[in-house]
Amino acid sequence: MPVIATSGWKTEFQKELDQADRARAGGNEGMARVCARRAAGIVISEYLQRRGYPNPGPSAYDRLTLFNTLPDVADQLKEIANHFLLKVTIDHDLPIKVDLVSEVRWLAGQLIGDSG
Repeated sequence: MPVIATSGWKTEFQKELDQADRARAGGNEGMARVCARRAAGIVISEYLQRRGYPNPGPSAYDRLTLFNTLPDVADQLKEIANHFLLKVTIDHDLPIKVDLVSEVRWLAGQLIGDSG
């Protein structure tokens, strides 16, 4: 995924949310989680850019990992961000009961709010 210009992050974020919703409606929870993780990477990228941090590249995983090392990020935000880094079990489920699609919406609200 290319680095997204500040003006385009909302469009890309919404595109991933829409894909997540379609995947979930179609019974493909795994794809819904993938889309939610990509959406988290997009919002984290915007957050990093707004605060002058270097963008670690196009990988949502790398962005989330960097985000979780920042000293000025609240523990609650880091805890939610960690949910996007969880590995699925052998049954293709997350090891804890979370809704990544809802969580990415909440995370975006906390990090960017309505000022985006």
